[in-house]
Amino acid sequence: MKNIMAIFLKQISDTMKNKTVLIQFVMFPVLTVIMENCIELDNMPEHFFAKLFAVMFVGMAPLTSMASIIAEEKEKNTLRALMMSNVRPAEYLLGIGSYLFICCMAGTAVFAASCGYSGKELISFILIMAAGIILSETAGAVIGIASNDQMSATAISIPVMIVLSFLPMLSMFNETIGKVAKVFYSQQMSLMINGEQSTSGIIITLVNMLVLVAAFTVMYRKKGLE
Repeated sequence: MKNIMAIFLKQISDTMKNKTVLIQFVMFPVLTVIMENCIELDNMPEHFFAKLFAVMFVGMAPLTSMASIIAEEKEKNTLRALMMSNVRPAEYLLGIGSYLFICCMAGTAVFAASCGYSGKELISFILIMAAGIILSETAGAVIGIASNDQMSATAISIPVMIVLSFLPMLSMFNETIGKVAKVFYSQQMSLMINGEQSTSGIIITLVNMLVLVAAFTVMYRKKGLE
């Protein structure tokens, strides 16, 4: 726990210095507050922007941040130094993952407040967002471990982020894209947040989780963190 907390506190300090990571957690919550309070269109679904940006936030912030942090510390040999200081890989990943999770859940609170959720709706929304955040963190960890430096991590994470973040939005306007998007957990999140919960959606999300865990296991055994 001491090692995990040390990694957690270290990441707080690093984020304050790294504006690229910091803006990931601020951009969509701020946009949500602005758009929800400033824009009203005829026939627009209730809390359209809050629900849309919540899904985009989950598909972008935890994934790109996790990949960027791991790749950057590998590039600077910080990870090697940590491993030599008796910090285990699991402790490092838990420290980084818990930090990013808390940051993303703070954004989740803004989205929930913008939607005016309470009671069962609030609990359901938080659980959906939490599951999506964990899945995105896992995907980001796979990319970070697979990359040798921050530039290669960015090159891989941006296309993945675009798919996870923008397909749910595009599927609102195109049925063909919607059919393709259904295989991704971010689209299932979008459907659940909009009240379209189904057994098939839960199964698809679980399959996504199994695929990501398998990819993480394979990549970790192949390359490790050093």
